[in-house]
Amino acid sequence: MDRLDAMSILIEVVDAGSLSAASRRLDIPLATVSRKVGDLETHLKTRLLNRTTRQLSLTEAGAAYVASCRRILEEVGEAERAATGEYAAPRGYLVVTAPMVFGRLHVAPVLAEFLAHYPQIDARLFLTDRHTHMLEEHIDVAVRVGSLPDSALMAMNIGQLRLVTCASPAYLASRGTPRTPEDLTQHPCVAFDGLTSTRTWDFHVGKNARAVQIRPRLVTNTAESAVDSAALGVGITRVLSYQAAAAVREGRLQLLLEEFEPPPLPISLVHTGQLPVPLKLRAFLDFARPRLQARLTGF
Repeated sequence: MDRLDAMSILIEVVDAGSLSAASRRLDIPLATVSRKVGDLETHLKTRLLNRTTRQLSLTEAGAAYVASCRRILEEVGEAERAATGEYAAPRGYLVVTAPMVFGRLHVAPVLAEFLAHYPQIDARLFLTDRHTHMLEEHIDVAVRVGSLPDSALMAMNIGQLRLVTCASPAYLASRGTPRTPEDLTQHPCVAFDGLTSTRTWDFHVGKNARAVQIRPRLVTNTAESAVDSAALGVGITRVLSYQAAAAVREGRLQLLLEEFEPPPLPISLVHTGQLPVPLKLRAFLDFARPRLQARLTGF
């Protein structure tokens, strides 16, 4: 079995949505397509595709295998072009992950612009506030907020973000404005459990860190709902500066206790450190880094 050829046919089946559609795209007999996919499943001793009369879908093992096949074929192509001295435009399938709000507001527009510049690259943007495992989930590049643990991953700093405390002007008019972190103990709060503790918030007084006990009136798992709830007067919230930026700009939220904020958090572009760095990834890093840095100015 020509393994690379079988991998290519499997990817075409997945992209086309059926064996027959792949057969037409590749201009090879349907029986050949079916046999090649079957040979792969026999070799791997596992089912890659769920087949029904109406649709075709990947098994869990199949999804992981297809992601690996895409990488392998891209690397083989790049190696061949490098060996022959052939100029190659970046191409392939790029997987990017980012926090939900930052990804929607900033990464998605930059990625759209990038795809317009590189028509031979396709991409998947995976937005989540949970920590992703880049190798297991076949991610090429991630936007990460906060200090990074020591690892084999490579990181490029693109800026920093403040951790801001804020409330609606109407709330402050009716309940008063806290002047020190300790004043928060007298106020209901909206806690975002994807960011910090839902029971204590850290502040800095001079060079000293201080943990302040809060009273969460509402706990939510998304920054959007924390911002919206605070804007509706439920209480005081704490989020990252970019998450509150629009509400502050529109006057729906007002920043509080700015002189007591903890040190800003770094934000980075992270990749696996694979060498050589795939051409599609180098192109994205070079394209995205200055544009994301510009977007972070003022946060």
